[in-house]
Amino acid sequence: MTYFATEVNMEETISLKEILDTLKKRISLIILITAIATAASGIVSYFFITPIYQASTQILVNQTKDDQAAFQYNEIQTNLQLINTYNVIIKSPRILELVIEELGLNETVDELNEKITVGSEKDSQVVNISVQDPDPNHAANIANTIASVFQKEIKNIMNVDNVNILSKAEVKENASPVKPKPVLNMAIAFVVGLMAGVGLAFLLEYLDNTVKTEQDIEKLLELPVLGAISEMDNEMNSSTMNQAVKKSRVRGETYGA
Repeated sequence: MTYFATEVNMEETISLKEILDTLKKRISLIILITAIATAASGIVSYFFITPIYQASTQILVNQTKDDQAAFQYNEIQTNLQLINTYNVIIKSPRILELVIEELGLNETVDELNEKITVGSEKDSQVVNISVQDPDPNHAANIANTIASVFQKEIKNIMNVDNVNILSKAEVKENASPVKPKPVLNMAIAFVVGLMAGVGLAFLLEYLDNTVKTEQDIEKLLELPVLGAISEMDNEMNSSTMNQAVKKSRVRGETYGA
């Protein structure tokens, strides 16, 4: 049992050593692939992908009441239930067609719909309308127009007056795009490139069937190696040959005398 455990540990040690040797042997390939992937991601993110900016506005869904009137719980629950319906209406063709007409957009309803995101926090009467566009000012104009058009049209659609604009979309100085995110993209590319480089290194090692060491011969022929010829440097070979030639000349001269 002790011998078996020792043999298993030896095999595990050899396998780990082979893995490390493979990585060390192909380290230049791994670094090259990782660097190319990271650099390509950075170049594409910074120079080829159009930056997209986001502008958001908020509307409040609530019944109009006097300042001294108290909010009733069932009325708040009714407003919360209406929010899901309002989220659908905001992105409906009836609202978006009016927005396109008011702003004079050269876009279809479907194209504008893809830019808009509508949502609300759980148990909140505040609805967020977010618009993404390559132009931050254009995104803000679309968001504000959607809110104002919806506030007007909901009175005719559902016969209620319970929508107020809570905050308008504004363009901040030095606004940052929401996408792409070059640093994140480069980090992902670095990990992917590293994995691809390691995988390719092991694939090349697996496909390489050349014999390089005594261990390779033993595995291939299943025979023990009896001896090996050491390699000699060219300088040593040339100096050895020169010495041999000189000795032969001396011997020849001696014998001739």
